Amino acid sequence: MDYLGRFDVNEMWKAAEQSAVLVGDSVASLRDPAAIAMDGVAAQRRADLYAHDQLSKKLALAYPGVPIVSEEDSSHSEKRHPEYWLIDPIDGTASWAGGFPGYVTQAAFIREGGVEFGVIHAPALHRTWVAVRGVGAFRNGEKLPIRESARSPLVVVDNYPKPRDNCLELVNWLGNANYKESGSLGLKAVMVASGDADLFVKSVVVRDWDLAPAMAVCAETGAVLTRVDGSDFSLSGSLEKLDGVVVAADEYLARRTTEWLVSRKRT
Repeated sequence: MDYLGRFDVNEMWKAAEQSAVLVGDSVASLRDPAAIAMDGVAAQRRADLYAHDQLSKKLALAYPGVPIVSEEDSSHSEKRHPEYWLIDPIDGTASWAGGFPGYVTQAAFIREGGVEFGVIHAPALHRTWVAVRGVGAFRNGEKLPIRESARSPLVVVDNYPKPRDNCLELVNWLGNANYKESGSLGLKAVMVASGDADLFVKSVVVRDWDLAPAMAVCAETGAVLTRVDGSDFSLSGSLEKLDGVVVAADEYLARRTTEWLVSRKRT
């Protein structure tokens, strides 16, 4: 089914943006510190399922028949549809539970392995990113500029208040770098694409729904998103990428970082 031929792509991304904003904002308002203190795991699971149910219903109502692949739906298979929604109803649920702003609701439309458009909504930050193939990337409606190069000193972004573990090694290797803390994978990736940071490395399992919406933003701003070994982060094969991801402000920084990561792995 040629959904992009059947539907107006501009209407599709606007519907996806509206749905992500509504669901993300409702998730933010549902946070109950008392319930989280009593059973944080159960509270996070309820929030994930609620967001999945609401976002899936909104997209299915707007565009009946379009397949939806979601982090919270274990019924999906590894078989790829020619066209489908790829959604992460809450990316960064631990941040949501902890009262930190680093969580997002996000969705992307995938066609033949490429991201046609992506939407990332960060309700606690009051920021929404939208990127449409060949049109550009926008944050809160303002078009993002092309990233020409990384700044000096570099800004590295990761999960913790201070660099630790692999990120600490990365910062030490760079020698002259500042650091920012953030939560979800998608949010860290769009921070690089938007110019709020220059480098993000995650050397653990990542999944396509974590990063597909941010891939659209990176593609439209010139930021580089690859696997840890420098190969393409393709939306094919397994939904899991076991080695992780590198998101960099430019090709030079991406290549330099992946080469260091590969050499470090050999030693």
